[in-house]
Amino acid sequence: MAQKGLARDTVVRAALELLDEVGLDGLSVRRLAARLGVQNPALYWHFRNKQELLDEMSRELLAPDMGGPHEGESWQDWLTRRSHAYRAMLLSHRDGARLVTGSNPGQGVARGFEAELKILVGLGFTPAQGLHTISALSHYTLGFVLNEQAQRERQVRGATHDLDAYADFPLTVAGVRAGGAPTSDEAYAYGLRLIIGGLTAAGQA
Repeated sequence: MAQKGLARDTVVRAALELLDEVGLDGLSVRRLAARLGVQNPALYWHFRNKQELLDEMSRELLAPDMGGPHEGESWQDWLTRRSHAYRAMLLSHRDGARLVTGSNPGQGVARGFEAELKILVGLGFTPAQGLHTISALSHYTLGFVLNEQAQRERQVRGATHDLDAYADFPLTVAGVRAGGAPTSDEAYAYGLRLIIGGLTAAGQA
């Protein structure tokens, strides 16, 4: 039985708001209970432990349906759009990538994955090709955002990235100035094009 007056989705939304304020390392059941104006035991009516709470937060983050290809859209364009949407979703909350990496996605996310796999099979991929294609894009995006958000956390703590400090590495500086930093939108898009291009060249479908 749930604690009267404290809905499960209210707890999850409050937890995501707290995550944005204090980060994953600062998130605790005690802090969340204080934010909601309740005692710790009230939260355990919904979640047996902190990991269950983190799992539910991750599922809430991953809940939006990525959808299939638009009419006339190639699988390459669809997977590109899907990957950008996945990155934006991870970036929508502080430490979003760390949250997802350490959590159990649950049946709802698994059903979404199965639906995307069915689309790829319908486009000519084998089940194995489809599985590894979605996994490769998801893992690339997740790893990219993990690094991206870690960089942001370092900046929050006062770390700076002055290109003048890299005067002894002129090619690195030239690369950043021409194509963006390794955690930039340009860098992500470039890596994504490499993966999609490789899939196309391999004749995945």
